[in-house]
Amino acid sequence: MDVATARMRLEIMLEELDRSIRVLKGDPVAVPERSAADAGSDLTDADRTQAMLDVASRQRKEVLEALSRIDGGVYGRCVDCRRPVPEGRLDARPEAARCVQCQSKRERRR
Repeated sequence: MDVATARMRLEIMLEELDRSIRVLKGDPVAVPERSAADAGSDLTDADRTQAMLDVASRQRKEVLEALSRIDGGVYGRCVDCRRPVPEGRLDARPEAARCVQCQSKRERRR
């Protein structure tokens, strides 16, 4: 993927993530009095919302790092081994920082 296309896709992703994060952090809406069962449901909803917020925030950070790699002229190179990241991987995940092999190693260590 050429750098201009990558930048455009990453900037679109960043806008969408920012919008999602704003929605997830939205002001609580006044709700009528609820039962104890509903309160338990609210906790589950709050946990789910927090999990989605965590994922969106992590992905936003990855997108910003990819844009930084573009600016630094190293986009498309693995941050670990410096070999090219496969074109198909960048097409699927333009924010990818590692080649498949290095990403697999990283995930196994976790």
